Amino acid sequence: MAAYYNEIDPYAAQWLRNLIEAGHIAAGVVDERSIEDVTPNDLRGFTQCHFFAGVGVWSYALRQAGWRDDQPVWTGSCPCQPFSAAGKGNGFDDERHLWPAFQYLIEKCKPQHIFGEQVAAGNANAWFDLVQADLEGMGYAFGLTPFTAASIGAPHIRERAYWVAHADSQQQRPVSINGSSNVYVPAGRFESAAENSGFCGNLRPLEVNGFWRDADWLFCRDGSWRPVESGTFPLVARFAKDLGHGKSSLRALAGRNRTGRLKGYGNAINAEAARHFIEAYMEAIYG
Repeated sequence: MAAYYNEIDPYAAQWLRNLIEAGHIAAGVVDERSIEDVTPNDLRGFTQCHFFAGVGVWSYALRQAGWRDDQPVWTGSCPCQPFSAAGKGNGFDDERHLWPAFQYLIEKCKPQHIFGEQVAAGNANAWFDLVQADLEGMGYAFGLTPFTAASIGAPHIRERAYWVAHADSQQQRPVSINGSSNVYVPAGRFESAAENSGFCGNLRPLEVNGFWRDADWLFCRDGSWRPVESGTFPLVARFAKDLGHGKSSLRALAGRNRTGRLKGYGNAINAEAARHFIEAYMEAIYG
């Protein structure tokens, strides 16, 4: 069974195809149309559907969390610009407010598991209220939590709110809270199960730095230190030396690639943050 990736940016779409070919994300097809042009019939036969797919980090994070490629799931990190403090703040009037198109496909196809992410500042609360109301109106249980990438060891803040929707016909279901006895959570909400129980249980510490433990730190021209993957510094130095020898075509290619990569990275979710969120959801649902 194949995965479906919807991504309107041509550079990111080709990036997805490269990742699929290399086996880094679930095998599937890439659709470059706007989500507004996608119909429910277009999604028939796909096990996983990733909207606003970017560079495929949701698929990668699902794998890292132990979610199998043949296990159904939808993901979608809607554009943040309409609600970001860094944007114009046009909110629901912004043409990039594409939740209604995503909601329509969810309503028609009714996937069991849906993961998403959004900025955790600006006007995002109004967006979350709408998404929660819409999903609960369709019979989904909805959970959301904002947290920083630094909280899972990243060397930067990058606060984002991760949310999940779960289709459950039961009125109540048991959830284990940090190893305590089961707490029954009303259908429609499981984001605050600890509050419903009256305590937070035994909190489990995360490993310090984790994924970023072995990063090399480079001192940049602006006076800041930035982490890079261990062992890449010699490659960067050699590439910079080559560019200094007047290879204009190489510089032009590097410039175009740099712009595309920066856009892809900037729009992407943090894979480790998403992995931790998915793992917490899987523990709550499957034990």
